Amino acid sequence: MLRLNIVRVIYSAVFYLLLPLIFGRLLWRSIKAPEYRKRYWERLGLYRRRFEGPFIWFHAVSVGEAEAAFPLIKRFQQNYPAKKILITTTTPTGSARVQAVLADSVAHVYLPYDTPGSVARFIAAFKPELGVVMETEIWPNLFAACAAKGIPLCIVNARLSDRSARGYAKIPSLIKPALACVSQIAAQAQEDAERFVSIGAKRERVQAVGNLKFDIDIDPQFLDRGKQLKQEYFAGRFVWIIASTHKNEEAIFLSLYPKLKASIPELLLLLVPRHPERFSEVERLIVSNDLKPITRSSGLKCADETDVFLLDSMGELKLFYAAADLAFVGGSMVPVGGHNILEPAALGVPVMFGPFMDNFREIQSNVLAAEAAVQCYNEAEILFNVGNIYQNRAARDALVQKGLQFVADNRGALEKVVTLIGSLSGCNRGER
Repeated sequence: MLRLNIVRVIYSAVFYLLLPLIFGRLLWRSIKAPEYRKRYWERLGLYRRRFEGPFIWFHAVSVGEAEAAFPLIKRFQQNYPAKKILITTTTPTGSARVQAVLADSVAHVYLPYDTPGSVARFIAAFKPELGVVMETEIWPNLFAACAAKGIPLCIVNARLSDRSARGYAKIPSLIKPALACVSQIAAQAQEDAERFVSIGAKRERVQAVGNLKFDIDIDPQFLDRGKQLKQEYFAGRFVWIIASTHKNEEAIFLSLYPKLKASIPELLLLLVPRHPERFSEVERLIVSNDLKPITRSSGLKCADETDVFLLDSMGELKLFYAAADLAFVGGSMVPVGGHNILEPAALGVPVMFGPFMDNFREIQSNVLAAEAAVQCYNEAEILFNVGNIYQNRAARDALVQKGLQFVADNRGALEKVVTLIGSLSGCNRGER
């Protein structure tokens, strides 16, 4: 135990030494995204107002984790309205989504950096009675502090790639004690569960319950809003949304657009960069490809000569999915690991994605087995499949129906996770 404590002391000392570089990086990122220089004190566990705890605390790193957490949090609020909810995020984009979706119904701050002082101030400020961490966040000091205070911790919708597991396995003296502080791990798949066990989690505390992202809630009125949006902004156009794109990815689709336009005259490219600091960069890239863009921020509607609609706003991806005829989910044509393909499928949009889907291997395998989406390995396959989906209405409709069925068939994780966190917080014993 002494050796394990020494390892964490060394880890903490290194973290303190790196803080100037970490804050320097925040400042650098704030040049393009000013939100990074705001509320920086929260990252040190310092707050400008007092919070009356205790709280049920949820942590979601960024947008993807937050979106998966929203149905869980809303259900928890419905079941246990007397409980106060705190949500922490790491990125400004995640913060913006929390504030847009849940507003004043929850408290929200950035997660403090994993130093003993910051963590102690965070716990003292919010007095969490339960911590719910989304997906794959392991913080040794934070977890140890929760264990010392008797705060149950669970990791839900947990996933762990082979690569991440290999990385964690190299520092067992740090990771195993951290995982010993976790009461339950609700993994997305059995493969994820086994990887957590392989890096030190106790097998009896790990279970595979499914992926919360399947439990997406689609309001029929939301679909109507999507149709209205298309009629207002994209009337008469075949809208191909390329969502959550990364650097070097937009160029692929901008080069394909003129080739597809020859056979699909009404084609419109709807580009959605993953990170807001790249909006201006992508707009310049569009113009440099001799294409005519319109941005969401301009408030203008597409004209006949418009080639690309750039969604340079946050929190509207789901709505614009609902206005699209075809979706390609980015982060998959470059080695990023892919992004969530379930949202467009649940909205009744045919889904395509590229070869790099390491973050969603089980979903990738199962959706292809169900013939509910199309994977493209290169530009030639993208050209072929877009043309085929456009020309073959029966194939397009079949892809939509299989996508909807795929999402419906895999629901159920939400109820299991609500029951799990209810039991850990004492709510299932009548504490409401």
